[in-house]
Amino acid sequence: MNFKNLSEYFKKIEETPSRLEMTRLLAELFNKIHADEIDKVIYLLQGRLCPTFTKLDFGLGEKMILRAAARSLNIEAKHFMNSYNKIGDIGKTVEEFKKDIMTIGERDMTIVEVFTMLEKIAHASGDGSQEVKIGVLSELIQTLDPLSTRYVVRIPAGTLRLGFSDMTMLDSFSWMVAGNKSLRPTLEKAYQVRPDLGYLGKRIKAKGVQNIDDIEPEVFTPIIMMKAQRLSTIGEIVEKIGESIIEPKYDGFRLQVHYRNHNKQKTVKLFSRSLEDVTYMYPDIVEGVKKEIKAKEIIFEGEAIGFDPYTGNFLPFQQTVQRKRKYDIEEKAQEIPLRMFAFELLFLNGTSCINKPFSERLTTLRKLIKISGDIFKDTLLPTEERKANDKKVIEKMFEEAVSRGLEGIMIKKLDGRYQPGARGWNWIKYKRTHSNKVTDTFDCLVMGYDYGKGDRAKFGIGAFLVGVYDDKSDTFKTVAKVGSGPTEEEWKDIKKRLDRFQTKNKPALYEVHKNTQSDIWVKPSIVVEIQADEITVSPMHSSGYALRFPRLKGMRDDKKPQDATTVSELLEIAKPQK
Repeated sequence: MNFKNLSEYFKKIEETPSRLEMTRLLAELFNKIHADEIDKVIYLLQGRLCPTFTKLDFGLGEKMILRAAARSLNIEAKHFMNSYNKIGDIGKTVEEFKKDIMTIGERDMTIVEVFTMLEKIAHASGDGSQEVKIGVLSELIQTLDPLSTRYVVRIPAGTLRLGFSDMTMLDSFSWMVAGNKSLRPTLEKAYQVRPDLGYLGKRIKAKGVQNIDDIEPEVFTPIIMMKAQRLSTIGEIVEKIGESIIEPKYDGFRLQVHYRNHNKQKTVKLFSRSLEDVTYMYPDIVEGVKKEIKAKEIIFEGEAIGFDPYTGNFLPFQQTVQRKRKYDIEEKAQEIPLRMFAFELLFLNGTSCINKPFSERLTTLRKLIKISGDIFKDTLLPTEERKANDKKVIEKMFEEAVSRGLEGIMIKKLDGRYQPGARGWNWIKYKRTHSNKVTDTFDCLVMGYDYGKGDRAKFGIGAFLVGVYDDKSDTFKTVAKVGSGPTEEEWKDIKKRLDRFQTKNKPALYEVHKNTQSDIWVKPSIVVEIQADEITVSPMHSSGYALRFPRLKGMRDDKKPQDATTVSELLEIAKPQK
C-alpha cells in the first residue's frame, strides 16, 4: 500500500466522532494491507516506529522541523513561522503550503519506504546528525503529496493523536478476522501479556487467532501490571478471600524488572506502571538487581522507595518522587538512594509464573534474592509478609503500617494467580477512611478545558474537565471540572501541555452530557491526580457521579489514559460515605 492511501485512512479516523466507525475503518485498513506491512502500519497509527514500551526519540525539536519544512518548500522561514502561528498545527501548515507548490520529484511512496526514512531520522546520531535528520524530513516533504505531509510531519513532532485506544485496536483485530468483536476477550488476554500491538497484528494477520491465548511472557517486553481491588472494611476482605498474605503498602515507584544473565553479560530493564522504560532513572536499582538476583532470566515486580542513608529510615513519597528525573540522575541517586521491595514473580528461566499460586510465586522469589541482611548495603529486598485470616490480627498489622508512615496494607489471596492488567480479587488494598470525607485521590483523564475569566483570562484557562475510565465500554466519562489547586505557574504549564493535544472535535472515546461541554477539547493523553471531599450523585456528569470540591494534587505522567480510575472503582470508593 502507498503512504498516500494510508494518509487517507488517517484523515477519516481523525475526523470520525464515532468509536464504532473508527473500529470499522481500522478493520477495513488491516484487511487491505499485507502481513509484511501490518506491524509498520500499526506503529505509524500510534505515531511511532516501535512498540510504546520501547524508547523512541526522533531528536527533532520544533525548530528543526520548521527548518526542514521551510527548506523543502523553498519558503522564507519567517513567512512559514507566521502561518504556523496562525494555524497552530505544524502538519496542516505544511499541507497548506504543499497544496500551492509542486515540488520536484513528487511521487507516491510505499508505506515501507516512508517507514524506512523515518527510521533513518530516529537512528541518526553523532556529528552532523541534525543535518541528516533535517535532510531526510525535507526529502519526505518534497516527495509526498500534501495530505501525506500533514501526517508524516506530525509523527516526529509527537502530535499524531488519532483518538483511539489500544482497546479499539483490539476490537478492530476482531472485526478484521470475525466481522464482529467476539474475539476481543481472547485478544485482550494476549495483549495483557505482550502489549505490542504490531506483534499481535502481524501474528493475527499471518496465522489467525489460533493459539494466540497461549502467548507467553518475554523478557524485555513488559507485562501490563495487575491492579488491586478495594473494599472498605477488613471484615469484607476476610469474607471475600479468607486466609491471605498481608504486605505493607509502600508509597513509592512500582517497577517491573526484566533481567537476563547471558554469557556473564547482565542486562536489566525497568518499566513503570505505564510501561515506560525508566531504566536510566534508577542506576542504583539496576546495580542492585545485577548483584543480588540469582537467575538467568527473570521478570519480577516491586516498589522502590527513598532511603535515608544516615538514619536507615524510609522517606515519604514527596522526597522519593525527586528521583523521577531526566537530569542529574547520579547526583540525586547519591542524595536519595532507593530500596526496592520485591513482591511478585512473573517469569523465571524460560517459564511463566503468572498462573502459579501466589504463595508459591512469593516463596520462589524470596530464594532468588541474595541479601546480606544489612539495610545499608542491600538495594533489593523481599517484601515483608505474614499470613493471616483473623480480622483483629489484620487490623493490628494495618495500624503498624500506618504508624510507620505507609499508606496501608495489601491483602493477597494465597492461591491467587497473577492477572495481567486486571483489577481482580486476588489483591485487595486497604486504606482507612476516617470520616465521610474521601481520603483517597483519583487518577483522572483531562478531557478539555474552559477559557479563563477574570484573573485567569491571562492564562487562557480557567478550569479543566476530567473523567474516569469505563473499561466495559472503553470510554471516558466525566466526574468534575477542576478550577482549584494549581499555582499561576502551574496553570501556564497545564495549558501548554494541553494545547499540544488540542483537537477541533470532541474525541470519539468521550461521553459528555450537553451541559458539561468544554470550550477546548483535548485528545486522550494527560492524567492528573485529583483530591476531593466527597463523591455525590450527579445527573450533570456522564459517570453519574461528581467529585465535590475537586482540586489538582499533581500530574501523573507515569500513567496512560486507560490507567485512570475506573467507574467501578469510583463506586467502590463512594461506598463508605453512604
